Amino acid sequence: MIVESRTLGVSINRKPDEAYAFVSSPENLPKWAPAFCKSARKSGAEWILETPDGPVKIRLVARNEFHVADHYVSPAPGVEFYVPMRVLANGSGGSELILTLFHLPNMTDEQFQRDIDMVTRDLNTLKRVLEN
Repeated sequence: MIVESRTLGVSINRKPDEAYAFVSSPENLPKWAPAFCKSARKSGAEWILETPDGPVKIRLVARNEFHVADHYVSPAPGVEFYVPMRVLANGSGGSELILTLFHLPNMTDEQFQRDIDMVTRDLNTLKRVLEN
């Protein structure tokens, strides 16, 4: 079954390796995604994020040469959703970060739009953080 999705992106005046190193480190999430993540801490092999809705677990794919920073968010035991994220080269020294959101089956249209708006703000924050 195919669900609605939205791919969001931001152009960043930073080399892809640098942008990827930053976004693939969960400890940096509070710096660029403050609407979603208030803090991040490592607990064994997992990361625990403090969010406005309480703690969630997150796991990222292993760091790789392709700048894939996909991650899996688990807001409750037995619940996990996939968030694809990539850093692409843009021009001779810039990056394009893209992230895809899926409209989950239990999500209203309004909740999906709120997520889109939140991620758009966070990507703009990421741009500011990495370019300063």
